[in-house]
Amino acid sequence: MKSQHLIPSGTQMSESLFVCLLLAGVGGFLESYSFISRDGVFANCQTGNIVLMAMYLSWGDVLRALSYFIPILSFFIGVVLTELVRSCAQDAKLHWRQYVVLIEAAILAGVGLLPSGSSDTAATTLIAFSCSMQVESFRKIKGFVCATTMCTGNLRSGTAAFFQYQIGRAHV
Repeated sequence: MKSQHLIPSGTQMSESLFVCLLLAGVGGFLESYSFISRDGVFANCQTGNIVLMAMYLSWGDVLRALSYFIPILSFFIGVVLTELVRSCAQDAKLHWRQYVVLIEAAILAGVGLLPSGSSDTAATTLIAFSCSMQVESFRKIKGFVCATTMCTGNLRSGTAAFFQYQIGRAHV
């Protein structure tokens, strides 16, 4: 496949198919890594964490519920920081999204150095923070809304677009 198909002229690099596929792969890996290797906590699927937190709270296990609240709070803070980077980097040498990717890479490199077990909460908190920055920064592919760290909205949007495409073809 030629690179012009992955990054067509006139398309912002951050909205290219190549970047979206790369970030979606990273998002999927981080979700499975955090859940499987870091004590069953989601990195970017905060809905799952909210459900699990509520479940443990209803059972009276406040400490276990807290393990799901911390990544939710970290995700929130990551979105706020991303907006701060966006507003402060207007006259910077790099595009604001490049700063976000550099921050994300540094955070994930640090997570890779954390041992399993006692540092699982720190790892999932940092991954959630990183994923929130990614999903807040990269919201479109070729002008279409997408999420690079979770798939539910993308499945819904893609199915609706497929349906509209089929309807359009049927009426041609």
